[in-house]
Amino acid sequence: MIVDREKGQYLGHPTTVLLEDGKTILAVYPKGHGRGAVILKRSTDGGRTWSDRLPTPENWATSKETPTIHRVVDRAGVKRLILFSGLFPIRLSVSEDDGTHWTPLAPIGDFGGIVAMGSVERLKNGDYMALFHDDGRYFHGEGKATKFRVYKTVSNDGGLTWGRPEVVAEHPTAQLCEPGLIRSPDGNQIAVLLRENSRKLNAFVIFSNDEGKTWTEPRELPGALTGDRHVGKYAPDGRLFISFRDMAHESPTKGDWVGWVGTYDDIVQGREGQCRVRLMDNTQAFDCAYPGVEVLPDGTFVATTYGHWTAGEPPYIVSVRFKLSELDELAKPRPKVDAKRGTE
Repeated sequence: MIVDREKGQYLGHPTTVLLEDGKTILAVYPKGHGRGAVILKRSTDGGRTWSDRLPTPENWATSKETPTIHRVVDRAGVKRLILFSGLFPIRLSVSEDDGTHWTPLAPIGDFGGIVAMGSVERLKNGDYMALFHDDGRYFHGEGKATKFRVYKTVSNDGGLTWGRPEVVAEHPTAQLCEPGLIRSPDGNQIAVLLRENSRKLNAFVIFSNDEGKTWTEPRELPGALTGDRHVGKYAPDGRLFISFRDMAHESPTKGDWVGWVGTYDDIVQGREGQCRVRLMDNTQAFDCAYPGVEVLPDGTFVATTYGHWTAGEPPYIVSVRFKLSELDELAKPRPKVDAKRGTE
């Protein structure tokens, strides 16, 4: 399904959030490559159809980077949508009426970062932890690339204010970035999948067994999970679907929008998983697939992203809907056919 397309205009890098009714999805994305005015759209039927572009605060037009959107609930039960815009400084916009009205973007501190708050997770004590990365240019606004680091920051008031960031991952040679958080099925462990930006190594993963206080050393993932901007959700049967841009070194779908099916234990044990699927063919290099992934009550996945889906034209935003049972059918071995006899 086409979410948004504009002749001659680059539309990219969406994220999504599913509301509690199980069918309303909000999508935000920049009018441009990683920066530009933030566009907001809404689907009320699980991603089958999408609204026109919705009203937004005037200063959303000043966004410098990829927006991210999340649902948070504070300790008093107040529900909010929060939207972040990165580089320096990271800024925040808040809605307490499910996205109808928003506050203007405002700085959350004197720090910046890239793909700001790409992952936000509620901790067991009711705080929220947000993850982002920087390469030295924007953390203090110095504009000089130094070293890739992945940071966490914590909010104890339902996403309104955020603490000073702390480093959770760095590597002597790998360029770790774009953290994608997945909690274990029992809730006791957090895994974070990481893009490797030097393109010399596979993607990486780190783990925390104490709600983000300490982390394991970064470890390479299998080739099947090597890519950019991992976003994962659980199916009703407990399996994981993870959407990302394929950057595996020898992959026939390198640079395309792909999904991985497997279990959380596959990630822990370093296994390749059950299967991968190319969701759509990107026609220009590696510019696609900063995805949003939602799961509807009936187990339908709604994955939304951007890409060069039509050769020679700017990228635009699409959604795909599917169940893992459909991918299971596609992944079944095909019978061999005797060309002469026409039989298996």
